[in-house]
Amino acid sequence: MIKIFKLKNIISIKDFERLDIDYILEEASKLENIAQSKEVSEELKGKILGLMFFEPSTRTKLSFETSMKRLSGQCIGFENTGSSSVSKGESIADTAKMFEGYSDALVIRHELEGVSKFISDIVDIPVINAGDGSSQHPTQTLLDLYTIKKELGSIDNLKIALIGDLKFGRTVHSLANALGLYENVELYFVAPNELKMPQEVLHDLDEMNMSYTEVSKIEEVIDKVNVLYVTRIQKERFADIEDYLQIKGAYKINKKMLEGKDLIVMHPLPRIDEIDGDVDNTKYNKYFTQAANAVPVRMAILKTLIKNNPK
Repeated sequence: MIKIFKLKNIISIKDFERLDIDYILEEASKLENIAQSKEVSEELKGKILGLMFFEPSTRTKLSFETSMKRLSGQCIGFENTGSSSVSKGESIADTAKMFEGYSDALVIRHELEGVSKFISDIVDIPVINAGDGSSQHPTQTLLDLYTIKKELGSIDNLKIALIGDLKFGRTVHSLANALGLYENVELYFVAPNELKMPQEVLHDLDEMNMSYTEVSKIEEVIDKVNVLYVTRIQKERFADIEDYLQIKGAYKINKKMLEGKDLIVMHPLPRIDEIDGDVDNTKYNKYFTQAANAVPVRMAILKTLIKNNPK
């Protein structure tokens, strides 16, 4: 058991060492029974979590709220700028400083890259990045890793395909970086030319001596991999709707193409049409389990950060 978690904030998965990830995954496994049984622990009784969500969110926001309440804590915050003083012209810095006075930790989602890091530099409470632009989504990566380890027994020595919007998909950027910390993992990037994995991510993987292959068709990898990690084509990231419509529906997973394969299918959700509904009731479907795993993992994150950094 790793005894020390060194990070005060969770801004980027690049800040993690493997020991840090292993610490959170082990803590999550201890809290899973509470999450699944819908019981309550008193680990964070009397603590308050601030939620600053400048972008729409369903699973991330609700799972953070659920996680805090399962630990007997409370939540304050907003889920759009229209319900905060930002709509009146208040700066993000001033809003964050206000939250610092009211809460014990702060979760931020914003459409611009770097906002979470900026706020972490000006407040003295733990800051958690819940997604910034198309850059990073570190807590999603931690629950993704937890799901892979739980379902397949290990993360080392796996072959994993990341499929869909690899250009704008912050979940796949974070996950690719994290998988570079594990032994003998092979990555396959499946995307149209317009949505290929950014060069800066590939550069990071090269620095880590990570094995990866870029392809354009699922059929090229489906017989090789242990995990299909599927993402939607993100309409909101396109400046021109025509560009989106040309690529929309480029990849679709269905039950027939999975039959006889030894793999699992994951998706950070929401899905549009990239995974057919006939996959839902098969052994391959792990995306709903993945979503449920958000609670024990985020419980572990909140417990660790708030207890390690008392206000």
